[in-house]
Amino acid sequence: MLRRISAVVAVIGLSAFALVGCSSSAPNASCERPHAESSALGLIDASGEVGKPTLSVKDPVHVSRTSFVDETVGTGTRVTAETQDVAFSITLANGATGETLVATPTDARPLSGWREHYAGLADMMMCATEGSRIVGAMPVDAVSPEAASSMGLSKGDSIAVVLDLQRVYLAAADGAPQYNDRPGMPSVVLAPSGAPGIIVPDAAPPADLAVEVLKRGDGPTVTDADSIRVQYTGVTWADRKVFDSTWESGASAVVTLDGVVPGFAKALEGATVGSQILMVIPPELGYGEKGSGAIPGGATLVFVVDVLGVDQKPAASQ
Repeated sequence: MLRRISAVVAVIGLSAFALVGCSSSAPNASCERPHAESSALGLIDASGEVGKPTLSVKDPVHVSRTSFVDETVGTGTRVTAETQDVAFSITLANGATGETLVATPTDARPLSGWREHYAGLADMMMCATEGSRIVGAMPVDAVSPEAASSMGLSKGDSIAVVLDLQRVYLAAADGAPQYNDRPGMPSVVLAPSGAPGIIVPDAAPPADLAVEVLKRGDGPTVTDADSIRVQYTGVTWADRKVFDSTWESGASAVVTLDGVVPGFAKALEGATVGSQILMVIPPELGYGEKGSGAIPGGATLVFVVDVLGVDQKPAASQ
């Protein structure tokens, strides 16, 4: 019986790694796809429709290092940073016997999270493009001892791999910088990773919702039918303290326009993937006079939001 990777990762403690411990490495301007081929790859036959990859081995597959080749080269977003969220479908097999060990799609999570227990898979995806089918082989030490044990593998074993890289999300907004000259707005400075720092002016905040597009992406426009993957930092105007930041927590967030405060939703209406949005939200469009958690009542909120990608919201159950 085939085991889903979700069950395997639960055993070895990977269910939480999308939320902690992610690398803050900056997205690279360019990314050379490494050549990591091996004659052993000729022993692996990949088949199956996109998203349902299968494989068989002609003869026992043994490798001493992770090797791979792009059987299909996708035309989508490239993986250039450990912080990028990726989603893929995969089949893993015992290289010696051809026995299927895992066959499953995965949820989107940072590449760095996969590296913790599946370093060989992370190596295969680095610099690959969305839409690629990757055929590979890796020694058992390219996965953690816990992962190897959960799959019944021992020292000296090798793993045959076929992986369909179905989604690659941006690491940070990559749109064209925009000119803004509205007086009294906060300033934004970016770390090499893309994480924003927000400088709030020593002045009264705008009375109404104020929105500036700092970078304009050329991706799809977000709608109320989408689940929107974002990175963001939020501060209160009055005390200039960060009350929430996905950059600090180490994982992107998925939001819907009907699941956030009204000002946040209004500011994102019409935004495109790859955009960076600065928004100043008055209390009546935020958390009002009651506040919420660390946010005091009557607070004006300032957010910088990077729009990384969109997915269709799951259909409501009947």
